[in-house]
Amino acid sequence: MADDAGSAARYRGNLQGEVDSAALYRALAGAEQDPHLAEVYRRLASVEEAHAEFWTRQLNRIGASIKLDRPDWRTRALIWLARRFGPQFVLPTLSTLEQRDIGHYDDQPEAVAGGLPAAERSHERVVEAMAAAMPAGATGSALARLEGRHRSGGNALRAAVLGANDGLVSNLSLVMGVAGAEVAGGTILLTGLAGLVAGACSMAMGEWLSVTSSRELAQRQIAVEADELQRMPEEELEEMVLIYQAKGLDEAAARTLAHRLMANKESALDTLTREELGINPEELGGSPWAAAGASFGLFATGAIFPVFPYFFLGGNVALGASLAASGVALVLIGAGTSLFTGRNILFSSARQLLIGYAAAAVTYGIGRLVGVTIGG
Repeated sequence: MADDAGSAARYRGNLQGEVDSAALYRALAGAEQDPHLAEVYRRLASVEEAHAEFWTRQLNRIGASIKLDRPDWRTRALIWLARRFGPQFVLPTLSTLEQRDIGHYDDQPEAVAGGLPAAERSHERVVEAMAAAMPAGATGSALARLEGRHRSGGNALRAAVLGANDGLVSNLSLVMGVAGAEVAGGTILLTGLAGLVAGACSMAMGEWLSVTSSRELAQRQIAVEADELQRMPEEELEEMVLIYQAKGLDEAAARTLAHRLMANKESALDTLTREELGINPEELGGSPWAAAGASFGLFATGAIFPVFPYFFLGGNVALGASLAASGVALVLIGAGTSLFTGRNILFSSARQLLIGYAAAAVTYGIGRLVGVTIGG
């Protein structure tokens, strides 16, 4: 009886996971404008729905009740983000979650007998390829990621959450350090605002330089490729043949396709840039100004929480309100991190709150010590 109860709990957990995945893939299919990608999402959803049926049958087999709620909060949040910002916004997060769960069924005999582990691994590879691929198709960098050389990948959701976290924790620590020295409220407010502007400007400048440098490097690589295409067309032709052979074409088909592309120098350069260099010439890493603006805004958004109460309050009341507002923001950021880490929301929120308050306590203590030393 105990074994059946344990199995029922495990089956229900598996069923919920498959229902969550199916709902998310269905939502991605609805939000995807490319009909081919939308069809891929629909097929993935169909497989997840078949897996859900599998676990439903397992529950029926042992006579267990099926208690299935709607998709969990993480799935609903990702669905909202996908509908609001597009599937590409959540794909890296989805890929990370798929990688985390890739071995989930390996030690479950029912799942192994049903062939579920292989299907889950296939899903992980498909999602990772889609997350890495540019609009024009899989590039060299995408293939490199599939080979496992670059697992980190870009993730706008992660960048947004961590950017706001940087501003919140750094400015909370700064404000608490000054407050510990028992200076006037106006001084704390000025210090907090200076920290917000200085930190946001620093982050924006760093992001602008990073994106600009990446663009300049990509432009240089494209220029070198264009020069090689002009001076050594035979070698570039052979490179293109090897690229398409590596993608699964036989030599004859690869050579025919390469000759066709090489007949037009612009098409040849575009293809080599995408396939050999892993660079999308239409994007080149995006706009440095947009990246700088986003970085500035995210940092400032987090940094305003510890400062805001000092506009209206003073003394210990302002200090307490600053800690409370920052605590709420830390909890929200912890919840945000759980979206792309897959960890429990309560654990992530509590951990974020503890880390943020610990940093604030350290700087408050230092400020208190320095203030007493200078004042005494």
